[in-house]
Amino acid sequence: MKIQTANLKLSPKKCSLFKRQVNFLGYVVSEEGIRTDPEKIAAVKDWPVPKDKTQIRAFLGLCSYYRRFVKNFADIAKPLHKLTEEKRHFCWDESCNIAFQELKDRLCKTPILGYPDASKEFIVDTDASDIGLGGVLSQRNGDQEVVIAYFSKSLSKAERNYCVTRRELLAVVKSLQHFSKYLLGRKFHLRTDHAALKWLLQFKNPEGQVARWIELLQEYDFEIEHRSGKSHGNADALSRRPCPEDCKHCTRQESKEVVSVRMLRADHLSNEWNDSLLYAQQEDPDIKPILEWIKASAPKPKWSDVSAMSPTTKSYWDQWDSLLLQDVVLCRKWENVRGDSCHLQMVVPKAKVPDILQLYHNDCSGGHLGVKRTLLKIRERFYWVHCRNDVEDWCRKCTSCAAVKGPQTRSRGALKLYNVGAPWEGIAIDVAGPFPESESGNRYFMVVMDYFTKWPEVFAIPNQEASTVADKLVHEVFCRFGVPLEIHSDQVRNFESQIFQETCRVMGTHKTRTTSYHPQSDGMVERFNQTLERYLAKVVDNRQRDWDKHIQPFLLSYRSAVHESTAVTPAFANFGRELRLPADLITGIPPDAPRSITDYANDLRNKMNDVYEHVRQSGQQMSEKMKTRYDRKMNNKGFDEGSLVWLHNPVRSKGKSPKLQAKWDGPYRIVTRINDVTYRIQKGARGTPKIVHVDRLARYYGTDNARDEHVLGRVVLRAPMPQIGALAPSSLEPKN
Repeated sequence: MKIQTANLKLSPKKCSLFKRQVNFLGYVVSEEGIRTDPEKIAAVKDWPVPKDKTQIRAFLGLCSYYRRFVKNFADIAKPLHKLTEEKRHFCWDESCNIAFQELKDRLCKTPILGYPDASKEFIVDTDASDIGLGGVLSQRNGDQEVVIAYFSKSLSKAERNYCVTRRELLAVVKSLQHFSKYLLGRKFHLRTDHAALKWLLQFKNPEGQVARWIELLQEYDFEIEHRSGKSHGNADALSRRPCPEDCKHCTRQESKEVVSVRMLRADHLSNEWNDSLLYAQQEDPDIKPILEWIKASAPKPKWSDVSAMSPTTKSYWDQWDSLLLQDVVLCRKWENVRGDSCHLQMVVPKAKVPDILQLYHNDCSGGHLGVKRTLLKIRERFYWVHCRNDVEDWCRKCTSCAAVKGPQTRSRGALKLYNVGAPWEGIAIDVAGPFPESESGNRYFMVVMDYFTKWPEVFAIPNQEASTVADKLVHEVFCRFGVPLEIHSDQVRNFESQIFQETCRVMGTHKTRTTSYHPQSDGMVERFNQTLERYLAKVVDNRQRDWDKHIQPFLLSYRSAVHESTAVTPAFANFGRELRLPADLITGIPPDAPRSITDYANDLRNKMNDVYEHVRQSGQQMSEKMKTRYDRKMNNKGFDEGSLVWLHNPVRSKGKSPKLQAKWDGPYRIVTRINDVTYRIQKGARGTPKIVHVDRLARYYGTDNARDEHVLGRVVLRAPMPQIGALAPSSLEPKN
């Protein structure tokens, strides 16, 4: 009724009704009275018994800081102080335990822990060590500091790798978050013994994790003070609080439990493995006779006894003096080259070799490392004949390794030549970008280049939609230079769209495209893009908003420079004359002046015929030169129809890191060999056929089991781990 009269409303979620006790401002209020909240004193109350002098000193540092509140502190702590003496042997006796418990009780009772006063300023002391963080919330009561609450936290494995400054800043962040209910909305005093924090918190341009932490600290209003480490014993001691095996406050408790479970299972697994290995040795036809002879303590058999046996048995017979039984399991003594070290290797039967290779290469114990590291790891523990060959073959056939690393030698087919005989018979087209949006609203540039004259046209465009590309191509290229016989592009959607295809059909030009993921098929325009982008990087301003203004001046320079493949300038090959440059106006070089229009037309006709012939010869010579140089590295004679191959297919998926994705997909089957460098491949019986270049293929070495179990679609699956204890009873796409 009182609440209704005051016109107030209560939220049930925020009310605690009919409770015998409630937590309020760090205290527990009950019918018995007011007592300290156990969470505030947990860091001190659960302090484990010290194990050495270092832990004793950490605890005494905390107690000494508040010794003024503990009556007869020196007498109580005397047994603990004696343990810290240099020449005294550490021995924890009953008197030490009584003093330890007494000091903990005194620290957890009033007047050590005070009641927070909203009218007084709070003080937060923080510190960090190599193992933990510590914080103390206190207030001044006259000339004395009264503790309100303690805070302590162990560092995780990753946090232990932080530098000193980063750990100290983490202590500040965690302590303020822990005491936030006292500190938010009021100004307080922050004290630390790390001078760099005072500078770091005022840093103007922080980055990464430090920037995020400083952003969290912006919620608080505090003044930071640096004081020496000797005066900072309260927080320093909490940061060095030891972490016992049964610690309930340590964030690593879960991992400790997991480790203990694994240790309990280790012996059981080891026994199962020995039993399994012994059974496999007894059943192996190559090892069984050697094992029986050694069990019978017989001398080394004669050659006549082993001459009819397998080469593997003969190899073990040659090493007779190095073989022995260890826990009834056949082992081999192995010495290093210097002869100063010797250890035993378990002799592995053939049935157990795949299990060993799976464990020490595919499993977490192996980490999919290379042949050398896997071999060294296995030789430290096991031995069998032809061990190196088996490891090399296993690593070569590992589907997971092949899907990520790819083949050791990439396929490379022969270079196919593609030349034209006259200007603007064939052109290449490409779109580059996106770039920063320019002042004119452009984000891409479109390149059109003539295969014969090497004449480039570049247009800055706001988007790369098919309608935009087709409009520029028709109005700026076809209407200026005529309709080409053929247009070549990559497989970008805007060039493969229905709008673009219909434009080519209406204009009467033929459209070809590169094979997927093989930019070499459109090498001329790709190389020009690289040249243009490098030039723009040199001339744009810091904001990079004026890049489209520098394109046309660059084209003047490019068109008037001699091209390596034609040995003439693109302008001369296109117009039969050189372009007049701004520099020519300064140097005064006169242009060609014909005597009459008729003479000029005749001279131009003859000159252009000579130019075209020269360009054809130079282009052919350069093409052959490039083919010779390119084909030197050709290492693949092709694949037969029906053979299995890997496909290099680095597809980017949203939300996935490309560095953690497999770049090779497979296995695919060769369906048709279209020509020397292009193939039609298909995955499975229902897969969609693809036409790819030979450079993207590599021979697949996986077994049939690996193909069925390891590779399903683009996801590379690991085959189930073998049970350790399991017993072994028995160029251009073709024109349409």
